[in-house]
Amino acid sequence: MAARPLIFNIQRFSTHDGPGIRTTVFFKGCPLRCAWCHNPESQSFSPQLMVDEDRCVSCGMCLAACPQGAIARGADGCVRTDRAYCVACGACVDFCPEDARELAGTPAPLAAELADRLLADRMFFERSGGGVTLSGGECLAQDIDYLEELCRTLHDEGVHVAIDTCGFAPRGHVERLLPYADLWLYDLKALDDEVHRRTTGVSNERILDNLAFLARSGAKIEIRVPVVHPVNDGEEAMCALAAYVTERVGTPRVSLLPYHTTGTGKYRRLGVDPGQEGFRAPSAEHMDRLVKLLAEQGLTDVELGG
Repeated sequence: MAARPLIFNIQRFSTHDGPGIRTTVFFKGCPLRCAWCHNPESQSFSPQLMVDEDRCVSCGMCLAACPQGAIARGADGCVRTDRAYCVACGACVDFCPEDARELAGTPAPLAAELADRLLADRMFFERSGGGVTLSGGECLAQDIDYLEELCRTLHDEGVHVAIDTCGFAPRGHVERLLPYADLWLYDLKALDDEVHRRTTGVSNERILDNLAFLARSGAKIEIRVPVVHPVNDGEEAMCALAAYVTERVGTPRVSLLPYHTTGTGKYRRLGVDPGQEGFRAPSAEHMDRLVKLLAEQGLTDVELGG
């Protein structure tokens, strides 16, 4: 039996993860540590407790519920969680009357059961030309037997399947999903390997190799570029990316995704330092310049914030 990964969200009626109306499954766990990540709860392969201190009224209902004794009331009367003792069991979540506690990451149902749940939205897929998108975290870092069964079932039911990936995965995982994936939403963060290592924690060699393999295999690819100042928003870096894409992939649709800070609060709820000082969102004028620049390089199908 295929192992079941963790899921931290299933988003219905999504319009930003491929064509039409889609249901997007967000798997938990990613091999990258992008310094600008706006979904930090997606990174760990283990469940994590998120605490919204702004919602907490320090009622104390969670204290008795915690089997680890990780929750205590401070001298100021406020209830706090000691992350050193918390094992993210989730026992405190159901006892919070203010919904200030949330467990990020729960075991996925069996692949066949998840497919049935996703197929409940088939009517919306068919009417809009939509389907199911597997995302993350990094979906390709999950158990490949589980993913293959899920994708094969959806494919056999005539559902459009999109894979949203950073590309850092074993080639065998890509090969096994290739027959069932109708679209690959492929992230390119930085072509300079040193920059990529410094800002994501891994080399981009495997990512670029898998992208070239997909292109050679005739897969339908959409390139997604998170635009982050000062990481990759310079004209020189963008021209290099355009040259690489046109040479290795052709002229696919490109989505430029401007950096934003909406995920900053999630770091606080996880009890970790966001460490995002120095990053800035590019201006609307700069994004327009990048679109024109890509068009000059032959990439004319470009959208902002897709």
